[in-house]
Amino acid sequence: MPELKDRPELDAAAARDWIDRWDRQQEVYMPDREDRFTALIDAVEASAGRPDPLILDLGCGPGSLAVRLLARLPGATVVGVDADPVTLALGRAAHADLPGLRFVSIDLRAAGWVARLGLPAGCPVDAVVSTTALHWLSAAELSDLYATLAGVLRPGGVFLDGDHFRQDQASSPVLARLDRVLEEREAQRRYPDGHAGRAEDWDQWWQSVAADPALAEAVAERERGHVHHGSEGSQLATHTAALRAAGFAEVGTLWQRGSSRVLCGVR
Repeated sequence: MPELKDRPELDAAAARDWIDRWDRQQEVYMPDREDRFTALIDAVEASAGRPDPLILDLGCGPGSLAVRLLARLPGATVVGVDADPVTLALGRAAHADLPGLRFVSIDLRAAGWVARLGLPAGCPVDAVVSTTALHWLSAAELSDLYATLAGVLRPGGVFLDGDHFRQDQASSPVLARLDRVLEEREAQRRYPDGHAGRAEDWDQWWQSVAADPALAEAVAERERGHVHHGSEGSQLATHTAALRAAGFAEVGTLWQRGSSRVLCGVR
């Protein structure tokens, strides 16, 4: 690894290029990603009832959802929360001058993480959002997280999670199988010969990032931190049960395409 003084700095233009590549590789797995973003943001706007809502973006990555929220709601305050030093470095460099957006490095599994957000005293959160992130948490971790969110959101505030939520194989084996089949067939139609050579995928993106000297320190920190961890968190029933147990008044799917959903909990 080059000495710190010899490393190039990550500038805004380079960070935006990396984020553009991030968005494209995410679409390899989620061709409906922008539609899901739009539906989630529609729900935030319709439920907030004000032009300047306070929003938490959990597992925010480089800020892909956050910047789209602020494009729609420029008066909002969005606090992006993540534990990945690489995507946080990209988001901070690319969006340093974007009013209303702040990134915080936090592990959502850590006790008392809300106190580290620096939220205004007496100002409850209007919406908590997440996309393609919380499936890394275990069932127990999701239960703890949703109990915490129930105490952070204002009455009537919403939690919105866009992700692939799987049917339970034990209780709904046919639905679970059909979910997989439809997803596989859509991928085959999109990339009949495979995506190799046609689109950058997850592994290729991370390999390229690791070769960028400007991101060497963040990559090394990521490798030390074991940012991603295995889970039961892809199961729809796990999330809905945990939200109801946490006291959310209503829980259901607002938007869906196959297993890709926007799951909503109303406080």
